[in-house]
Amino acid sequence: MSASRRSGTTDALGPDEPERDGADLLAALLDGMDAALCAFDADGVVTHWNREAERILGWSAGEAVGRTGFAGWAVRSADADEVQGRLLAAMHAPGRQVNEFALVTKDGGRVLVRTQSAVVRGADGKPAGVYCAFSEVHAQIDLERSIALSEALFEDAAWGVVLVDADLRPAVVNAHAARALGSGRSAVLGRPLGDLISQGVEELEGALGHVLAEGAPPSPTEVWVTLRLPGEDGARQERRCWRSGFVRLASPLAEEPVPLGVGWLFQDVTEAKLIEQEAAQLRFRANQLHRAARAAAECEDPAEAATVHLDFALAGFADHAVIDLLVSEEPPRLVRGAATPSGAPGAWPRPPCGSAPRAAAPSSSTTNCPPPSWPGPPRSAASSSTGYSARCAPCRRPTGRCSSTP
Repeated sequence: MSASRRSGTTDALGPDEPERDGADLLAALLDGMDAALCAFDADGVVTHWNREAERILGWSAGEAVGRTGFAGWAVRSADADEVQGRLLAAMHAPGRQVNEFALVTKDGGRVLVRTQSAVVRGADGKPAGVYCAFSEVHAQIDLERSIALSEALFEDAAWGVVLVDADLRPAVVNAHAARALGSGRSAVLGRPLGDLISQGVEELEGALGHVLAEGAPPSPTEVWVTLRLPGEDGARQERRCWRSGFVRLASPLAEEPVPLGVGWLFQDVTEAKLIEQEAAQLRFRANQLHRAARAAAECEDPAEAATVHLDFALAGFADHAVIDLLVSEEPPRLVRGAATPSGAPGAWPRPPCGSAPRAAAPSSSTTNCPPPSWPGPPRSAASSSTGYSARCAPCRRPTGRCSSTP
């Protein structure tokens, strides 16, 4: 402040404004610290004592300042000499000295603290005292664990860990996540997620935005995405499934929670999901074949049985199918008995019972009649020239007497 006055800012401050007391500024700084702090002169007399030290031990600054060491009030008498010697030893040691002491509170309790002490030098450069910053051991251990966990997640975790800022852009990425995204750790920082993901980015950004606004979901979310990956022949795309968990990050220093971003943890479960889908498809096919066999077993006519079997089994295996009949062995000759439409798969119109026969007709369904006649092997003159007689699959009656006929 005196330097500012000498540089010409006296008029702005006012010539009659008193000089700010350096001791008051120091006291304000000490009281605003999150750590407890005390200081000793070269003789071991307490010279400074901030509010955090008062909160931990219960002794006010007026009660602490001026006492010689901690003997008789802040430590047990049996430990006083050892504690005093280890604290003042920092005046003759380089750097900071870390110790743990059991201190005594004003109400007679004991608290284990971790201290960091270092020398304070005077204007002549000689040791003039020691400052000592301390905090409760359990609080320090909690802080160290949080820092260690954060560093481990962003270095050695087997899951992808991404810290996404409030603009939904990656701010910190661990090695596993960078490999999953197909880029380097520094290359993805600050880039929109749409630059890395071609499909599924809307769903992912929606989940991140919801966490920022409402908080984390109660359970992990599975997100299918299509990645933009570099390749020898240009960019290639790859479909992946990520099981993702989200946590909202807020500043611990603000009085009210201020969102800093979202912690996004994910694991690639693509292979497991594909195996689940394949197993589900196999179960569905087995069930369809079982239903097809039971339905076909109730049919008296072979043509009807084949059509009914095809109707049930087709859904689990293919979009289109045909049934060919062997009408001659020498020479071998096949005749198309039934076929699904050549267009898009799905339902198709069926002819009503009693309509004119067709050489190739769609397979039957559970709501429409089967083809009215099927070509078959040559029969005697007494036999019908139209081959097999058709029956309706739902009611198993001859065509023309079907209860489901429109």
